[in-house]
Amino acid sequence: MSNIKEVKLGSQGLVVPALGLGCMGMTTGFGGDIYGKADEKEAIATIHRSLELGGSFLDTADIYGPFLNEQLIPSFCICQLPE
Repeated sequence: MSNIKEVKLGSQGLVVPALGLGCMGMTTGFGGDIYGKADEKEAIATIHRSLELGGSFLDTADIYGPFLNEQLIPSFCICQLPE
């Protein structure tokens, strides 16, 4: 059970956690490695840990490396599938 406060987002009734995991440094964006070399295994481990701690909101954007950030999330989900 998470103690993260939830807030309404917009006017359509969507409720999201007030605290999310920013995924910008998880892929290479802006034409370079401004946060160092992106490590997919480390990024997936970070997402796992966020979920373990009750997180459920991942902040991604195509500007973080055109579509690379969005492709990371399915990689994480595939790791979760039972064999």
